[in-house]
Amino acid sequence: MAVEVVVPNVGESVTEGVIATWLKQPGDWVDQDETVLELETDKVTMEIPAPSAGVLGSHRFGEGDTVEVGAVVSDIDETADKPAGAEAPAEPAAVAAGSSEPEAAPKEPTPKPAPAATPAPNSNGKATGEANATTLARKIATEHGIDLTNVVGTGAGGRIREHDVIAVVNGGGVVEVPGSYDSQRETRVERMSPMRQKIASRLVEAQHNAAMLTTFNECDMTAVMNLRKQYKEEFGKKHDINLGFMSFFVKAVVRGLQAQPAVNSFIVEDDSGKPAQQFHDYCDISVAVSSPKGLVVPVLRSADKMSFAEIESGIKDLAVRARDGKITLEEMTGGTFTITNGGIFGSLNSTPILNPPQSGILGMHSIKNRPVEDPDNPGQIVLRPMMYLALSYDHRVVDGAGAVRFLVAVKEAIEDPHRVLLGL
Repeated sequence: MAVEVVVPNVGESVTEGVIATWLKQPGDWVDQDETVLELETDKVTMEIPAPSAGVLGSHRFGEGDTVEVGAVVSDIDETADKPAGAEAPAEPAAVAAGSSEPEAAPKEPTPKPAPAATPAPNSNGKATGEANATTLARKIATEHGIDLTNVVGTGAGGRIREHDVIAVVNGGGVVEVPGSYDSQRETRVERMSPMRQKIASRLVEAQHNAAMLTTFNECDMTAVMNLRKQYKEEFGKKHDINLGFMSFFVKAVVRGLQAQPAVNSFIVEDDSGKPAQQFHDYCDISVAVSSPKGLVVPVLRSADKMSFAEIESGIKDLAVRARDGKITLEEMTGGTFTITNGGIFGSLNSTPILNPPQSGILGMHSIKNRPVEDPDNPGQIVLRPMMYLALSYDHRVVDGAGAVRFLVAVKEAIEDPHRVLLGL
């Protein structure tokens, strides 16, 4: 009996995905719940497990193909017997007579009418099958005499996909420099991942659908840096987590949101379909994290009720899993405000773009020593560690005065952390 491998429903907002990598090939034995393939959606990369144990059938879609939720991508023969090898093909090769231990047989697909022979050498004398490439990519390369070892792969783990080969066929891989006959400059065309496409569309959506404006301020980091230096070691020993700057800023943002609720609101439609403003009596803070697949914004739920240690632990956990592609769709939805820290990449200032449907986003930046007036000795100039802050907001629901007051509240909390500790 064959059991279908189906693309599962992972959320109302996800309707399709792209097959990033087939981890199991036709004819391979798979155990129940063993990962068969990785599916890349516009929000997360997810693993598709085997619904039962057995021998995997043919791939109905190749790597790079877009599949809809509910699509059948393969099947599993439950009636097949598990081979002696841990991951041997369904029909293992014969063991040499007299051998005390079977040699590992090369993995081959289920027999087809015309099994592929050893790849023919191309114009450079190399076999096109030597490279890490999909079956379709090898086929196209063989037809056009292209050496896959010289093709840059854009798939997972650098695997060569069919569009990588097509780009070379169409001349996208090599461009002749005008006026020169012995030099070349290379270009390549890469398909945007679903996540990158979604990021692009959301950024454009934010600029088209919101009256976005940015206001700036600066804050003196002296007090936070001194407090952190004084208690960093003790904090780490007690809570088993480093005391960073983000916990101070999350606390400062919560203070600002509670003082200016409009910044923590959304524009929605009421029962009659007219624009309305939805306020939140909680602070779910989205924290922008850079991952290999693009920027993701996992959410710290009820950050207004979290301690410094809980904030630091929560951010570390979300960041690690986001970078490893283990973050879930639920963990990236529902935030009411976003914090992004371009300073870790060296940004001195920026105008962050809203994360719809949120009405505000705070941009943190690099800490630089700059000459400022000494707050303890008016009229005197001293060097202080300063950071520029940028608040982008939706002017439809947040007035300019409210935005400025929010940013001042954040500045006050950073320059005098005791306000946060005392709830002032």
